[in-house]
Order: sequence, then C-alpha cells, then structure tokens
Amino acid sequence: MARASSAASVPAPKPKRPTSSTGDEAGAVEMGKRISENLKERRRVLGLSLDDLARASGVSRAALSQIETCKTNPSLNVLWKVAVGLGIPFSDLMGHGRDGASLLRRSEAEVLRSPDGKFESRPLARAGAGPGVEVYELRLAPHASHAAEPHGAGTRELIAVLTGSLRMTVGPESYVLGPGDSLVFQADQPHTYENPAGNEGRYHNVIVYRR
Repeated sequence: MARASSAASVPAPKPKRPTSSTGDEAGAVEMGKRISENLKERRRVLGLSLDDLARASGVSRAALSQIETCKTNPSLNVLWKVAVGLGIPFSDLMGHGRDGASLLRRSEAEVLRSPDGKFESRPLARAGAGPGVEVYELRLAPHASHAAEPHGAGTRELIAVLTGSLRMTVGPESYVLGPGDSLVFQADQPHTYENPAGNEGRYHNVIVYRR
C-alpha cells in the first residue's frame, strides 16, 4: 500500500478571466451614449413612443428605457432588434455619417461580442460611412454558433470564409463553406452562423440594406 504524502495537496490556482481594459470600458461607455442619443433622436423623428417601438422591435419598454438612459449594456441581438424595429440600418443606430474618406484603425474599432464571448463582430468601416452597406469581420470560437435576428425586409448579406469553416443556416437551408467560399443570401429571415471545426473561424460579412 502506497504511503500517503504528509504534505497537503494545494489546488492549482484558477486562471483569471480576462477583463476589459480601461480603454475598452471607455469605448463601451462612449458607444452606449451614442446609441442612446441616436435611439432618442430616431424615435423623435419617427414619432414613436417607447411602447410603439417595443411592439415593433420585440424589445420590452423597460429595456428600451434602460438603453436610452445608459443604464444597461445591450446585447448584439437586442441592438439588431431595435434597429429593425426602427426600420434603419444597424450602423445608423451605432454611429453617425461621415463625409469624404473615412479611416478606421484596428485599435479604434468598437467590437461587439455575444454574451458568452464566442461570437465577435468587428466593423471594417466606421458606422454610417457608406449608405446602406455595412462590412464586418466576424469571429466564431470552435464549435460555437450565433443565431441572428431577421433584418429589415429586402436586406441581403454576403459572407466569405477567411479561415476555418462555416455552416450557414438560412431559413430551412444549410450550407457548409470552407476558406475562400462565399454565400449571398436574403437576411430578412432567421439565419445562424455556426463554426463546426475545432479551431476559430474568421469571416468577412457584408450587409446590404434595401434602399
């Protein structure tokens, strides 16, 4: 029978989860203020009450009020629902238009993440930089998926695989894409991005709104 060790076993310390840097937190606060201002202005122009927008978007009145007063950090899906309820491109909710050339440094991009951190969307152009068109770099963790809300009527998407693979489900149809493959589809219906592989997937995503 093996002799038990006299030294008590000490459990290895758990790795700390990464936290947001001061710069990330400052960027999130600034983005929250901008969303709040844009939401209030859009509601005013459209003559919508919070109850009206709640019915159109499927986001509760209480949640909309918290967004407008900067009391919450809304998820990516909630922001998409609000934009669809307002009938505007996502970028119109996130920022403001710019004239002429628009330079966006990687360090300046306001990255949006799903609550579990497995889906990441980084804009490749400043919000509102182009009328009716948005361009993003998407990242999906291994074996992760992200279900997207339907966009406004007539919206189309192009998704191109940079690295890894992608299973794209659009309504009842499913497509498996590899590096260099691309898919154009109607995005005004439920669609899901899924990474079936054991390594991270990176994709370019172009959203074109009906004008």
